[in-house]
Amino acid sequence: MRLTQSAHPPFSLSAVVRSHGWIRLAPFREDERTGGLTYVGRLQSGRVVELLVQETSDGVSVEVQGPLSEAETEDVGRQVAWMLALDQDSSAFYALARQEPKLAHVEEQAKGRILRSPTLFEDTVKTILTTNTSWGGTIRMVEALVSRFGPPLPADPTRHAFPAPDQLAATDVDTLRAETRLGYRAPYVLELARQVAGGALDLEGLKTSNVPTPELRQQLLAIKGVGDYAAANLLMLLGRYDFIPVDSWARKMVSQEWYDGQPVGRAEVEAAFERWGAWKGLAYWLWDWSASGET
Repeated sequence: MRLTQSAHPPFSLSAVVRSHGWIRLAPFREDERTGGLTYVGRLQSGRVVELLVQETSDGVSVEVQGPLSEAETEDVGRQVAWMLALDQDSSAFYALARQEPKLAHVEEQAKGRILRSPTLFEDTVKTILTTNTSWGGTIRMVEALVSRFGPPLPADPTRHAFPAPDQLAATDVDTLRAETRLGYRAPYVLELARQVAGGALDLEGLKTSNVPTPELRQQLLAIKGVGDYAAANLLMLLGRYDFIPVDSWARKMVSQEWYDGQPVGRAEVEAAFERWGAWKGLAYWLWDWSASGET
């Protein structure tokens, strides 16, 4: 089955796919043949399907093997629209970016959307698994979590969807740690899964929450395993750009760009983009660091 969806212009699927490293985390894959992406996901009906997403003249097409019911088709549409932020209007940010040479490229290249998972639960788990580890470690942990606990794709049982909260909630911390080598993160992931599965935490409701960003940040910080960096990263994925996900890379880039390589902290990183206000996280994300040694 094939369906099409339009995107708020300008749009570039390639820009979304390459917006950050999520495309390298299971169950995402970049489709090198088409330049699109594939994602193995579970629909609300319980079916596990692979989505092949490719760019069209005004948005994307989505191919799924086999027929879908009307409800399943709507579910696929919602998932893809969220993953790719198809309705995001970046015109206000572009208007500001035109005045900054370091951001002059973003509108022409249709940058501004950040690839995200269909659920905030998946993105929260993945974000927790980026903390205090190498990127290779994150890839390995996510792959282990998906392959060990995620439901298999019927057409290719070697591939799996991301495990739902109830699937992870049914295990125990020792099994989770042994099967996935999550280390100290295992209790955080398990508690999060149990809170979401039991209804104590409505993560998905945060996607449409109207509360001010500082309040939303506090709700994220209340999740065990989510600190300042992780909360800022999740806010970015939610389309809130008021905070910068400050890590060692951010400090290094800001140091080289404005402080002649001298050590800087969170305050200096935040101050460097303060003038961008509610857009400062996105300005940081898309900044041209090439003169600062970034290749």
